Amino acid sequence: MMLSIFSCRILAGGAVLASLSACGGDKPTEKSAQSGAQVATVEPVPPAAAPPVAAPPAVAFASLTGDAVAGAKIFGQCKTCHVAEAGVNRIGPSLWGVVGRPAGSIAGFKYSPANKNSGLVWSEEQLFTYLEAPQKTIPGTYMAFAGLKKLQDRADVIAYLKTRA
Repeated sequence: MMLSIFSCRILAGGAVLASLSACGGDKPTEKSAQSGAQVATVEPVPPAAAPPVAAPPAVAFASLTGDAVAGAKIFGQCKTCHVAEAGVNRIGPSLWGVVGRPAGSIAGFKYSPANKNSGLVWSEEQLFTYLEAPQKTIPGTYMAFAGLKKLQDRADVIAYLKTRA
């Protein structure tokens, strides 16, 4: 038996409709007003989104243990501008008692307006952030130091500075 083109189109259309209704799971169907036949309701499927790329886990200062002896060695990089002796300022202010001190608070030292007006208090966590990239933390600070990129180096310097008060 030979099928007409019209019959082939009906068969192909039925196959497409059957496959679409099979893909729809328990999607509701609508009755065609003209024929009473069940017609699958097909909703567009959004393209699959790329899975989000996980950021590397942030390391909190609290998760590190600083070594004051190692920090004293690393602090050697800071000695061009700073000392950790009470009342001794150089290019930078004395870092004696810096942990817990408000930024820009040593009387008589010429701070940048950005530092003096920052409102920061040098908590251990704030120092940890600042020592990574001073210019990023306080844009406009006079401190030209590029920062300590290694997490442990920053934790060690803070441990050392805590002993200097």
